[in-house]
Amino acid sequence: MSPFSFTLLFALAIAAMVVTKLWLASRQIRFVAAHRNRVPAQFSSTIPLNAHQRAADYTVERTRLTMAEIVVSAALLVALTLLGGVGLLDALLAGWLGRGYAQQVALVAAVFAVMSAVDLPFEYYRQFGIEARFGFNRMTKRLFFTDLVKNALLGIALGLPLLFAVLWLMNEAGHLWWLWTWVVWTAFQLLVLLIYPTFIAPLFNKFEPLADDALRSRIEALMKRCGFAAKGLFVMDGSRRSAHGNAYFTGFGASKRIVFFDTLLARLSGEEIEAVLAHELGHFKRRHVMKRMLVSFVLSVALLALLGWLAQRTWFYMGLGVTPSLSGSNAGVALVLFFLAMPVFLFFATPVGSLSSRRHEFEADAFAASQTDAQDLVSALVKLYEDNASTLTPDPLYTAFYYSHPPASQRIDRLLRHA
Repeated sequence: MSPFSFTLLFALAIAAMVVTKLWLASRQIRFVAAHRNRVPAQFSSTIPLNAHQRAADYTVERTRLTMAEIVVSAALLVALTLLGGVGLLDALLAGWLGRGYAQQVALVAAVFAVMSAVDLPFEYYRQFGIEARFGFNRMTKRLFFTDLVKNALLGIALGLPLLFAVLWLMNEAGHLWWLWTWVVWTAFQLLVLLIYPTFIAPLFNKFEPLADDALRSRIEALMKRCGFAAKGLFVMDGSRRSAHGNAYFTGFGASKRIVFFDTLLARLSGEEIEAVLAHELGHFKRRHVMKRMLVSFVLSVALLALLGWLAQRTWFYMGLGVTPSLSGSNAGVALVLFFLAMPVFLFFATPVGSLSSRRHEFEADAFAASQTDAQDLVSALVKLYEDNASTLTPDPLYTAFYYSHPPASQRIDRLLRHA
């Protein structure tokens, strides 16, 4: 392939991605707005009109912001690749640091920093504009920037050693460097899963053992019925940042723990909390987490093999606006260009992952209905839809493309069949 051909292919892929994203977002806005003034019959007795309208307005505002992000992100991508931004950064850093590991690490870090800086105003407005306007924001500006610094330091502490290891393997491990990199990457992911509950998560939130004895007994009985062992039941101070509620499993192997947002416990009854947890246990019993991990591992080794092939092709660099070095390593440049370009080409596979995720959610719901009263899960979901301002009327095509969870109507219809 010639550099021009790859440039043209990449430009067309960006255009197709942006047009598709904007089209889907505009469909979502129109569909939600068109159904704003009428609560679906299925929810007419449980969700008031003003809550339905609030959810519609919230969805529209978030989607409009997403449309702005799409345009800005695409412009940045074009600037970094087709307009030579990565090549310029590479040359500047090479002139300052030479073409050793320091320059390669600095290049990756610089591109990541630029992208994060462009994304920051959107995150700020989302939190202190939209979330605050709809009553969800509990975060102070001080906490927002403290989290930002913590995330940056955590990224440096964990990411830089991994990045150096990958670059070293690319330069020193021969033509099968990508396979050894996959081994390192897989081990890194498992390590993060292992240490996240006890070392990473407490940097951002406080976790207290579940103090409600009656609820603890109910949950422990459910776990015993399901054959699930966890290291502990914890309550997280989610209300410190947001009014949204949630519950999740975290950790890996012996470090697994169950975490409830304090906002969730304040809203749901004991029966409803048990039903929500049974849904999460359904993911465990149906091996969804393991299946997703395996898919992730297979996909990552395939992508790394592709990177190993592309890194040897001059047209890959030149087609993305970079003239490769003839005297030094191009590992850092190859890594940056690959992770900039691949999401563009993989974008149209998004519905496949979304469909798989929605199927897993249905399976977890069915499991929950077999272990608890399906009506309790329905009741919990309705409360969560209302409290989180989740639209009850999303655009069907937008849903098929993006939604990792089934729409409210489909999900509750399925559950009622088990009641």
